[in-house]
Amino acid sequence: MLVQIPNLLSATEVAQCRDALAKADWVDGKVTAGEQSAETKRNLQIAENSPVARSLGDLILSKLGRNALFTSASLAMRVFPPLFNRYESGMDFGTHIDNAIRFVTGANPPIRVRTDMSATLFLTDPADYDGGEIVVLDTFGEHRVKLAAGDMILYSATSRHHVTPVTRGSRWSSFFWVQSMVRDEAARTMLFDLDTAIQGLRKQVGDTTEVVNLTGLYHNLLRRWAES
Repeated sequence: MLVQIPNLLSATEVAQCRDALAKADWVDGKVTAGEQSAETKRNLQIAENSPVARSLGDLILSKLGRNALFTSASLAMRVFPPLFNRYESGMDFGTHIDNAIRFVTGANPPIRVRTDMSATLFLTDPADYDGGEIVVLDTFGEHRVKLAAGDMILYSATSRHHVTPVTRGSRWSSFFWVQSMVRDEAARTMLFDLDTAIQGLRKQVGDTTEVVNLTGLYHNLLRRWAES
């Protein structure tokens, strides 16, 4: 499942993030890469425990909590605190699969996040850079993604993916992972499709008996598949 979430951040909020990040210290992006992916990762990041990362991360988390599309697609149990990266000209990230488990830095007691879904929130207008697309590989082929600033892509963390080289300008984004209440990807996708269909029917015909019955089916399936 690959879902685009438009306008997660407004233009004003994107500008706020960009201004804060421009004043922050950047480090080698390999600090959050596994041993294998570190060999192909060429970018810059804000340190996980940076006050800037924590502050902007809280902004993003608050927006996610109020976004109906994100809620429906992810059925999030935990969201890893958002991180921030930057690709300058010549930088890229080779094909890899994200680590299955992430540990939240500084959490006491320790917090583990199983990475069911990966997310990238774009913070640079596509006209301001060339290259830098996320390419997600699945059974249906390649999906090349380059979104407007403030838009986000959510996709399965089990997918192989890479970031193509930036050849002009600079590409900034936030990235993080989601542990879903529904571990099984196929079940999560069916629930998303069912919820989307129900919402569409409600707009067309209202809460008829049939729509209420479908809503009950959705919740009973969620009850069956969700982990507490």
